Amino acid sequence: MDKGALAQGVSAGIPIMIGYLPIAVAFGVIARETGVPVLDTVLMSSLVFAGASQFMAINMIAMGASLAEIVLATFVLNFRHFVMSMSLMNRVREVPRPWKAVLSFGITDETFAVASLQKEKPHQLFLGGLMLAAYVSWVFGTLLGALLSNVIPPGVSASMSIALYAMFIGLLVPAIRQYWKVGLIAALSAGLCTLFSSILSGGWAIVLATLLGGLAGIFVIDDVDDEE
Repeated sequence: MDKGALAQGVSAGIPIMIGYLPIAVAFGVIARETGVPVLDTVLMSSLVFAGASQFMAINMIAMGASLAEIVLATFVLNFRHFVMSMSLMNRVREVPRPWKAVLSFGITDETFAVASLQKEKPHQLFLGGLMLAAYVSWVFGTLLGALLSNVIPPGVSASMSIALYAMFIGLLVPAIRQYWKVGLIAALSAGLCTLFSSILSGGWAIVLATLLGGLAGIFVIDDVDDEE
């Protein structure tokens, strides 16, 4: 049963692997072009394992943002992981704490979505297989992109810079289609970031826009619930 749960988890993670691989390659290429060494690039994916914040951190490094700006911005962006962790761990209360500690590291938007869609409480080995598949794909793709950054043609590597925007759009569009007011929050955050960028450094502009955009979302939560 346990082996079957592990295999099922890996199988459920294959679509995530396919989606992660090109984005991870793009991250590896962009990080190397920013001047980040191969080892540091791979370690970022291995230890952070948070695609959106990694792209943002690399972008902020390129802009010359300070360490405090980068840490705070990535913390704010990844704060949703606390919510996802609490929600998922609530479904697997009987799982031993050591397992929970390991599984919490593997929670991403995609693994959380797949795990949450399981009708029955997911087995810890199912979650382990799911998250391991996603993790291996992300780290391997990063390594591949970092090693091939000098081989990939400039035109292709330049086009990879849109990977972050494509990933955000991919996450945003389904939400907008279901709740159109989510689009207003995204537009407001983008407008605030543009406004703050003319006053503050790029790093703090991202931080403030993220915070204020998130706060604005509080006022439309009830409306979103009413639309369900």
